[in-house]
Amino acid sequence: MKAKLLAAAVFAGSLAASCNAQVSIGVTIGAPPPPLRYEVPPPIPGPEFLWIDGYWNVARDRYVWTPGRWERRPYARAYYVHPHYDHDRGGWRLRKGHWDHGDQDEDDHHHGGRHHHDD
Repeated sequence: MKAKLLAAAVFAGSLAASCNAQVSIGVTIGAPPPPLRYEVPPPIPGPEFLWIDGYWNVARDRYVWTPGRWERRPYARAYYVHPHYDHDRGGWRLRKGHWDHGDQDEDDHHHGGRHHHDD
């Protein structure tokens, strides 16, 4: 009997730990975000920069546009994961943008970063 209780406690603890690992930081708001705005990037400041698209942030329970910007990659092959909203039972949850590692050419559009070329 004690062995079964111990096994159940270990299982419950590991389940709680795995659930906690999946929690992400974000802000929740009830209404869906407005459509994204298209912005024309200003001239690129240098070849090592990546354009980060603007997005709707949340301030005082309302959406506020955060304009796009040029950012220098923090390390070689870094790509930017664009902020996005997920809908759940509580409303719309903002997932903050961040730099990640990998092959930036693989999926620039999906990650929100794009190179600007004057063709």
